[in-house]
Amino acid sequence: MREKDEMSEITPPPPRRQPPTVRLRRLAAELRRLRQEAGLAQNEVTEKTDLNLATLYRIETAKTKPQLRTLNALLDLYGVTGSRRADLVLLQKEARQRGWLHSFEANLSDQYTALISLESEAEQVINYESLFIPGLLQTEDYARAVIRAVPPTATEAQVEDRVAARLQRQALLEGDTPLRLWAILDQAALYRTVGSNAIMRDQLAHLAQQAQRPHITIQVIPFSAGAHSGMLGSFIVLKFAPENSDVIYIDSMAGDLFLEKETDIRRYNDMCEHLRAIALSPADAVALLASPREDL
Repeated sequence: MREKDEMSEITPPPPRRQPPTVRLRRLAAELRRLRQEAGLAQNEVTEKTDLNLATLYRIETAKTKPQLRTLNALLDLYGVTGSRRADLVLLQKEARQRGWLHSFEANLSDQYTALISLESEAEQVINYESLFIPGLLQTEDYARAVIRAVPPTATEAQVEDRVAARLQRQALLEGDTPLRLWAILDQAALYRTVGSNAIMRDQLAHLAQQAQRPHITIQVIPFSAGAHSGMLGSFIVLKFAPENSDVIYIDSMAGDLFLEKETDIRRYNDMCEHLRAIALSPADAVALLASPREDL
């Protein structure tokens, strides 16, 4: 009953388009759990600290990162000490960590930088593409041709920054614990010549090579599958450790969207299962990629 009363204490603000990082969501969940363990309602916390109710709500729902002094005040109130306190302070410091993104931010949208941040913290990515090769699997020349065309008004500096950022993202597929990638492509993405015949030949060869790696799975939905649910548009499902829910990313002409509601997550995961079922097996997809296109 207490939790129901707490939710009615303030009206939630409109949802943001750009989602919080995984670290910020973890910090928010921990602070909410600590308050509950201390047996305190939100209004009791505001009475014992300098926080107002709206700020506390935004902190506990990962709408904003608490300042260090605010975090310390909450941890003092909840009686948190030792290693648990140190871990939460570290989460606060890393919650908005940008890393290599900092040098590219001027030419990247907030939504795209949010995608890159979430992607860097994900354990697995499922990417369905109907017209393009997935960004994590693009060659440099293919990426440059796509970025120059979409949008066609981009300056050369913007193009090169976006190409560099896309290639940097691909570092997630390297190392001892690489990102697990499951890419599902409509066959149309393989047959649309982007840039030039030579660029497309290199891109298809790169796909075939990447498909051999144990942490990368590639499937292709053949033209013979006919109409299917993926024709509505491309999407990315970002999957994290079990304690964090999935995030759905959609890139559209209306702007980039992030979906975090349970119903949306379930719908897109169901769509992934449907697309996997109608697509060629990974082995058949590799065979298709390895067979040369006659028009190239």
